[in-house]
Parts: sequence; C-alpha cells; structure tokens
Amino acid sequence: MGSDPATDHAIWLEQIRRSGIRVDREGRFIHEGAEVTHEGLRRALFRWLDREPDGRHVLRLDARRFAYLDVDDTPLVARAARIDPAAGAVYLALSDGSEAWLDPATLTVDGAGVLADLISEEDGCPVLHLGGRTHPIPTRPPAGG
Repeated sequence: MGSDPATDHAIWLEQIRRSGIRVDREGRFIHEGAEVTHEGLRRALFRWLDREPDGRHVLRLDARRFAYLDVDDTPLVARAARIDPAAGAVYLALSDGSEAWLDPATLTVDGAGVLADLISEEDGCPVLHLGGRTHPIPTRPPAGG
C-alpha cells in the first residue's frame, strides 16, 4: 500500500466492506449468482438494510459494522396490494414482510411500463384511478442517470 497508514486503512476497510450481495429488480437478495433462499437469513438481511448519507445501500449491524450491497432498482418491492375502496387507499405488501400505504403522488413508471387494473393511459401517460380521483404517474429517469 501507500505511505500513509490512515489512508491505507481506509482503502482496505472500503474494500472489505463490499459484501458481494445485491438486491435484484424483483427484490431478491443474490450472492455469488444464487438467490438467498434461507428465510431466516433473508429476514435478517432486510432488518439490516439501511442507507448511507451518500445514498449507498448497506447492511448495517451498528454504526461501525456495515457492508455495502448493490441494488439494481430499489431494495423493497411491492409483492401484493390490498385495496380499501371505501378509504380510496391501497396498502402494499413489501418484500421485507411489512405493509405500507401507497401515496399515489410517489408513483413513477420505469422503462418496462407495466399497467395494472387501476392504471390506464391518458394522452400517452399512465394514470392511477383510485377513490374517484385520477393520479398521473410520471416517468422515472433511468437508474444512474
């Protein structure tokens, strides 16, 4: 390494913090090309999932112990939706086992542009029809761009 021990240590630490784990577009943890299928480990990975102030995703045990992981799109993926027509609300079952209320204003469409029952196109743009209201869904810029 170089001549500055502190710099050498920081570089070494940065290198060993690379976990080799990634979250694919479907919200699955992948390590060395294989999906992590052990349910206990998968739940632990979701519990440890965090984000650094610079935007990088990490698996964090505490402030000093963490490892970087790659995320293809987003670390949490909606697996199912529960629609409450009376409230005009949608609740999403997320890949980590939690449930979250869907704020229509946060929706974007990626390059795949998949449409669902409550989503249609108006004037070439996707919109969500929910609770008697129409919510435009803007196109999201490509990842990394």
